[in-house]
This record gives sequence, structure tokens and C-alpha cells, in this order.
Amino acid sequence: MLDIYFKECLYFTANRLGRVITKMAEDAFAASGLSPTAAFLLMAVYEKDGISQKELGGILHLQPSTVTRLIEKLAAKGLLYNRVDGRLSLIYVTDKGKALEDTIHQCWNRLRDRYTAILGAAGEELSLDLYNVSDQLEKNE
Repeated sequence: MLDIYFKECLYFTANRLGRVITKMAEDAFAASGLSPTAAFLLMAVYEKDGISQKELGGILHLQPSTVTRLIEKLAAKGLLYNRVDGRLSLIYVTDKGKALEDTIHQCWNRLRDRYTAILGAAGEELSLDLYNVSDQLEKNE
């Protein structure tokens, strides 16, 4: 009976999926020397150099304190820097950070290739479905 409860529980199954995909992502991004989340943050800064911390939090769906910690770790590695402009804290990538861009994209592709090899096209559909479900639940919380 408990098995049925767990299978039908979105909380349990989402966390189980989170643990499995986190392991896969950590393996894929190991070559970059960064956690997957730190790499995603850098990808966002590549897209918009001079991005605000608040905007980064919105893109990554992370709390401000988490974004601050990630930025501090990446700044300590010399991969980005923070410039205060009035009340805004703007984030820029350094040359050292730019040098990692190809590696990060290769890691991203390695992760996608790995779960696509297992799930096929259903992996992309599942990702989009989960994103949409997350949006729905966030908006109604």
C-alpha cells in the first residue's frame, strides 16, 4: 500500500527525480569544476552581461540569499564580478569566466545527451511539462 502512496505522491516522485537528475547533472558538469547551478548562473550572465542579482534569481528561480552565495563563490574563483550601480548590484563575467563558456555548453549538452539517450524525445516533453507545472504551482501558492 505504501508503494502506491509514494507513486501517486507528486512530492515524493518529484524529489526522487530531483535526486536522480542532480547526480546526472553533477557528473556532466564535473569537467567545468562548477556545480550545475553555478554553471547555469554563468550561462545567464553570458546571455546578459551586467544582469542584476534580482533578475538572476528570477531566471534561476532561486532565493536572493542563494544567488548571493553563488555569486560570491564564482567571484572568489575569478569568474565574475559584482558592480554596484545605485541600489542595483550588477553582475559581469570576467575573461576567466568567458574562457569557461565552451566547456559549460559542452557539459550542458552532455547532460541533455545522457537523459535523451535514456528517455528519447519524451525527455524534452517531460522537461517542458515539469517547467509548466512548476509555474502553475508557484503562481497558486
